[in-house]
Amino acid sequence: MLNAEQLALLFGALTALAVLVYAILDGYDLGVGMLLPRNQQQKADTMIASIGPFWDANETWLVLAVGLVLIAFPKAHSEILQALYLPASFMLIGLILRGVAFDFRAKAKSKRKDLWDSVFKIGSYMTSFFQGYMLGSYVMGFEHSAAAMGFCTLSGIGVVAAYQFIGAAWLIMKTEGELQQDAIQWCRRTLRICAIGVALVSVVNPIIHPQVMALWFELPMALVLLPLPIICFGLMFLLEVTLPKLALRPEKGVWLPFAIAVMVFCLCFFGLAYSFYPYIVPGKFTLIDTLAAPESLNFLMFGVLFVVPTIILYTAYSYRVFWGKVTPLSYY
Repeated sequence: MLNAEQLALLFGALTALAVLVYAILDGYDLGVGMLLPRNQQQKADTMIASIGPFWDANETWLVLAVGLVLIAFPKAHSEILQALYLPASFMLIGLILRGVAFDFRAKAKSKRKDLWDSVFKIGSYMTSFFQGYMLGSYVMGFEHSAAAMGFCTLSGIGVVAAYQFIGAAWLIMKTEGELQQDAIQWCRRTLRICAIGVALVSVVNPIIHPQVMALWFELPMALVLLPLPIICFGLMFLLEVTLPKLALRPEKGVWLPFAIAVMVFCLCFFGLAYSFYPYIVPGKFTLIDTLAAPESLNFLMFGVLFVVPTIILYTAYSYRVFWGKVTPLSYY
């Protein structure tokens, strides 16, 4: 039987893993949705085909993350949802629009297909923007001032750019020819916006949270932590100089942009998680403050330790089966 501190650490780590994997996996398919071109049906079909086998499974990680917070940290779940119910509602509307559009475009006549692509695109934008808005609100401690709402809006734009960035990197790896060249240009453009967003959060976060400033800049931990943002921006610079070469020789190293995007996402997520740990509601509740009854969690732990590896194995298997360049679109 685990004690309360061990349970808080275990369920906190599983929740963090679910959020990170969701941001990477659903991030790229949301990005592909936002990059869908208008009135270019062949390209749109290829882009949809590149995410078709995965996008349902990718969203499973969002359900897992919310479920883990609900059963392990119910007080934090209530506090966070109460603060974010409006942007969370818009995010859910975006997810519903994506699901409806994905299925309806399969049966639509050619003249209506572009309409459903637009719905899919709008749903992807809504979902991404409001996820970023909620992230900004979390960083700002759920403030509702004008300055906080302005930061949340910028955070929303930053997450839109970040998802488009990893979505373009996915398309570079999965496609060929003209669409791959388009993806390289999309990746260059969104990479720069993404870099500005990361820099903005890196500056604002320590300024508004003195404890974050202390965590990152007090010796001796500063010597260990400060190389991380340098590595993050170094990776983005490496990609900036690599993409023009990739445009000239697209047959080699097509996996590199997606690998760099994943590393950038991991470094940014680690930075945020380290900044707020052990708080689950910034400045208000720690993990242990909001932990459910340890007796219940010890019982639920066996189910969670079965479900999480099952989802990991299913996700890995689906990517193993559908790996390689995208094949022509088929819904059946």
